[in-house]
Amino acid sequence: MLPSSMRRAVLILLAVVLLLPAEAAQADLKSSLTRYMRLAGSQAGAYVVNLSTGEKVFAWRAGTPRILASNTKLFTSSAALARFGTEGTLGTEVLSDGRLEDEGVWRGNLYLRGGGDPTFGSSTYTRKFYGGGATVQQLAKLIDQAGVERVTGRVYGDETRQDSLRGGPDSGYGASIWVGPLSALSFNRGFANEGGSAFQTNPPAFAAARLDDALEARGIAVPGKPAATKAPSGLEVLASVDSPTMAHIIKLMNKPSDNFFAELLAKDIAMQVNGRGTTSAGASLIAGFARRLGSGAQLVDGSGLSRGNRASPYRVVRLLSAMYKRDQEVSDALVDSLPIAGRDGTLVDRMRRGAARDHCVGKTGTLSDVSALSGYCEDLKGDTWVYSILMNRVSPTGARVLQDKMLAKIAAQDL
Repeated sequence: MLPSSMRRAVLILLAVVLLLPAEAAQADLKSSLTRYMRLAGSQAGAYVVNLSTGEKVFAWRAGTPRILASNTKLFTSSAALARFGTEGTLGTEVLSDGRLEDEGVWRGNLYLRGGGDPTFGSSTYTRKFYGGGATVQQLAKLIDQAGVERVTGRVYGDETRQDSLRGGPDSGYGASIWVGPLSALSFNRGFANEGGSAFQTNPPAFAAARLDDALEARGIAVPGKPAATKAPSGLEVLASVDSPTMAHIIKLMNKPSDNFFAELLAKDIAMQVNGRGTTSAGASLIAGFARRLGSGAQLVDGSGLSRGNRASPYRVVRLLSAMYKRDQEVSDALVDSLPIAGRDGTLVDRMRRGAARDHCVGKTGTLSDVSALSGYCEDLKGDTWVYSILMNRVSPTGARVLQDKMLAKIAAQDL
């Protein structure tokens, strides 16, 4: 038998030998990530953590705030899930100031009041683009089932649960091609036709007219012309429909990076907290939620279209790490909402080969000289990594190449 001192020496040598491959792999990873970040220039930063081990693996100017672009939607998604829950919904309802008389006559007006549902619209549109959702046809059916055969007044559209600003700060709060006209009573995301070739000029009046059409299609006559106005207080609900779940809504937002959904969700968060939704209040509440998680960001909208949305890679990783550690339903909902490398959403044409495919998910972000990618990866040994790569003053095309190579290196770790 070897002397005890010799046995200790052998055990130490074995431990060193076993650690060498892992240390070499980590050194290779850091070297590669450093090389790619240097190529991105001085206005880029990154932060990478192995969530399974808790190790902070890589930092490159990680504490400097950068323009987030659509990585802003990670903050919006997280706050929405926390505020509404994965199963939370947004309601659209029909109120009335009248009463049902003999022979099905509803004496009074109907008020279609929006609750900020970004999916509300026609049955054909919601089925085609969202897989279903709340529709004017459903509301008309419920009114029909209530015994209404004729309405003596008219249908009004009420969007007053949110402000009437049609856009965010990037467009001077007017409608833009990147968002479309925002409204608490949006219909088919603000398009004037289902082909999407024009925008509505008066969303609440447009939605009221579509409910009027749906009622007429069921044989319910409404003689008055549809219009927009605020519903009087104290009215009873005649019919109501709910949006898809919040988990489904953020997936509809994050996979294609939908700015319209993001801007409405920011207002929805403010509406739920304050009783009325505005972009500025929503952005403030979203930033406040991030701070409570130990993260933080300067936010001015919900989508990231404004260059005023900024956070450091370190803060983005803090957000994603905290959300991953929340209850399983919330964590799964956020991860499942993100595009899968090489498979779908805004990553469908990226990382189609290599270790990152199917093993990394991430929220992209693009402006004219900004490219961002943040999310999660699972490596070959099953560890979960969280990363944030924020590149400013770059060519987005070239930046994506560097980001894809970085994720391939992370996902290929097997020691």
